[in-house]
Amino acid sequence: MDTAGDPEGPRPPGDDAPPGGAGDTPSRLSREQVFVLISAASINLSSMMSYSILGPFFPKEAEKKKASNTVIGMIFGCYALSELLAALVFGKYLVHIGAKFMFVAGVFVSGGVTVLFGLLDQLPEGPIFIAMCFVVRIADAISFAAAITASFSILAKAFPNNVATVLGSLEIFSGLGLVLGPPLGGFLYQSFGYEVPFIFLGCIVLLMVPLNMCILPNYESNPGEHSFWKLITLPKVAFLALVISSISACFGFLDSTLSLFVLKKFNLPAGYVGLVFLGLALSYAISSPLFGLLSDKMPHLRKWFLVLGNFITAGCYMLLGPVPVLHIKSQLWLLVLMLVINGISASMSIIPTFPEILNCAYENGFEEGLSTLALVSGLFSAMWSVGGFVGPTLGGFLSEKIGFEWAAAVQGLWALTSGLMMGMFYLLEYSRRRRAKVHSTLGTEEERTALLSDEISS
Repeated sequence: MDTAGDPEGPRPPGDDAPPGGAGDTPSRLSREQVFVLISAASINLSSMMSYSILGPFFPKEAEKKKASNTVIGMIFGCYALSELLAALVFGKYLVHIGAKFMFVAGVFVSGGVTVLFGLLDQLPEGPIFIAMCFVVRIADAISFAAAITASFSILAKAFPNNVATVLGSLEIFSGLGLVLGPPLGGFLYQSFGYEVPFIFLGCIVLLMVPLNMCILPNYESNPGEHSFWKLITLPKVAFLALVISSISACFGFLDSTLSLFVLKKFNLPAGYVGLVFLGLALSYAISSPLFGLLSDKMPHLRKWFLVLGNFITAGCYMLLGPVPVLHIKSQLWLLVLMLVINGISASMSIIPTFPEILNCAYENGFEEGLSTLALVSGLFSAMWSVGGFVGPTLGGFLSEKIGFEWAAAVQGLWALTSGLMMGMFYLLEYSRRRRAKVHSTLGTEEERTALLSDEISS
């Protein structure tokens, strides 16, 4: 039995729209909901700043400590891989651990290891420095997985009828963190040295611990009967998981390859490279709340968002280079335009996935409550991490072997494939439901005819 504040009531299994009409919402947020939003916004902002703050200066510092480019890439890549494994574990055992405890503990550990990362330059160069980078980075990934899995579950519990709207709105803070992280980190590094950016940000994260301990509601629930395996083997959920990983991989691909391409192709100063990324981050952050609101108000549009978003994303990556077969000259304005459109198409694809997975779980017998929300949250985080690992790893390899233009096109094929598979599934689902409706109508007509015949004969 779930406890502690469910102001809007649970969503009926299999119902795309909230009770009483699409997207019914209370006129005002409750105090509990406001506190949940504050906590979730704080983790979205701080985690994205911690993730993106490394970019401007850490590779340079790591090279000074005798770390090769391959090792530096592995230090970045181990974050996503560790988050993948941790998210699955935390999603499974969130009910046993407790959502509030998992959230607060994750924030605490994340703040601590962020401070520790700022002290790594005191270590001797070579294997010791490299090993400690991996240890601290993995610890940060595990703590983030704990906090974000708990955050998704608490949000879905507090806003059962407006999940997409809330998640989309909070992506503003994720985008803001990605935008603020690199320039803030670069400024503090240039002004005060390597340690200060991490110590400053880590202390801010640690200050959020007592705040969240005081304001975050404590949700409790009984353990559920279902597992990740049953969830991911649902065909619809499997295709949605592919969409999540493909969009995440697209973002990860850009992280590892775009800056080098821009520097070499357009001879831009290093300081202007961050402005190129700005178009992607801002368009994603601004459009996410819109698609979240539309997904909740008009659930029937979700399938169109998922399919069209992937198709548009695929087109953007074909034109990023552009791919040589198109014989279009590479120009900076075209690249920036494609990044802006990609931010919009990515939010179009990713925001509806969480409520779609949740509805599918309810339709297939998963119990309503924190245990199912935890499974869905863990699955979402894990699939995002799959893309976060494969995207930069495969993207860096392909860019080195066949060039950025063709590597981007290959990345676009992943989004195209997931869009096609999702579209085919929705067509089959529509056809199956239509046939079931026809059979139901025919059965009703036959029953009526039989009843009339019995009445006439009698």
